[in-house]
Amino acid sequence: MTDKPKRPKDANQLAKFITDLATGEASEDDAPEKAEGQRKGGLKGGRARADRLTPEERSKIAKKAAAARWRNET
Repeated sequence: MTDKPKRPKDANQLAKFITDLATGEASEDDAPEKAEGQRKGGLKGGRARADRLTPEERSKIAKKAAAARWRNET
């Protein structure tokens, strides 16, 4: 996790946020956070996908991930 809050990705929202920071109307702590509903969906998604996959599919995905990790090591 990062220590700093994420800034808006939308260009207009980011511009307004930066303007508010410059004029003192907002602080770094006022950056918008993810909605709680999005977080709940993200927490459920991985488990639901794992339950849906067959053992062979899970093994194939795990092997591909392990190969990628070893390939990127220096």
